[in-house]
Amino acid sequence: MPSMDNIPPITADMAPTLTGPLVVALVYDGLCTFEFAIVAEIFGLARPEMGAGWYRFAACAVEPGPLRAQGGLRFHVDGGLDLLDQADLIVIPGWKGADVPVPPYLRHRLLAAHGRGARLASICSGAFVLAATGLLDGNRAATHWRYADQMRATYPAIQLDAAVLYVQTDRIFTSAGSAAGIDLLLHIIRGDFGPDAANSVARRLVVPAHRSGGQAQFVERPVQKQGQGRLAPLLDQVRAEPQRPWRVGDMARAALMSERTFLRRFMEATGQSPGDWLAMVRVDAAKRLLEATGWPVEEVARLAGFNNTASLRHHFTRATGLAPRDYRDRFQAPAVSRIRTDGR
Repeated sequence: MPSMDNIPPITADMAPTLTGPLVVALVYDGLCTFEFAIVAEIFGLARPEMGAGWYRFAACAVEPGPLRAQGGLRFHVDGGLDLLDQADLIVIPGWKGADVPVPPYLRHRLLAAHGRGARLASICSGAFVLAATGLLDGNRAATHWRYADQMRATYPAIQLDAAVLYVQTDRIFTSAGSAAGIDLLLHIIRGDFGPDAANSVARRLVVPAHRSGGQAQFVERPVQKQGQGRLAPLLDQVRAEPQRPWRVGDMARAALMSERTFLRRFMEATGQSPGDWLAMVRVDAAKRLLEATGWPVEEVARLAGFNNTASLRHHFTRATGLAPRDYRDRFQAPAVSRIRTDGR
């Protein structure tokens, strides 16, 4: 294991007012600057409005310096791998390359951290570091779509889903490329501090407060703006009325297209079939209802457009990894939680 020279360990006086979970981001030579900046911005920026229980943050070197990052930057970090022994959440912001081996000492430290209860998260090519530990074997995981073929060839035991933004499997989180890391980290905040905290951070970042992990990584071309095409008004209408019994024929007629043309244009615009896209819209509607109301799950299913609670549970669990009631317990706003009457 490499030693660290002249780099002081993290101490309590670095963040004297914070007592929350310690987030440690790995730093390595050739660091992916944007991915690291996401982690530092979200977890390391002072947020006094969040109180003393907000995250503490530290950067951890995985090898001796000098440590260079993309863009000509050099890093001076908070400490070495001993920081992983204290971390509550370890984030891997990319990796040197999909074909660059992960040092055994790093694999062992990550396994030890996970074994004592720490959570592990990766952004983009950082999934290859988690894959090297074996912790992803047999589980769903995400990475950037351009690394998908290599990930499948190198780690066939992983159930790779390269079409989604992020995946959570118990205490392990993986995300697609670059900006999908923002979605993943906001998802983690939602789980730790609730939707209001995640929304507050998102507003400061000027990004959407919540994009579903099951959303497609990319589309062949952007959805046309209103006034420039016939799909955008239809998509807005479906989002506003997810409970309507939308059928392909109905949607095609509303867009003034034949079904064949509609299906082709829809796939080009969204990267999904109408059925898959509609399921995602309804899951997002169910999320908002579960977070903001105390209504019974049966009523949530009806208002979100699902035929029954079994259908809601199937699509919801597939998209989020959580059953609707478990999602409500984790993400419902505290004020709603205190007054809800359905027991779950």
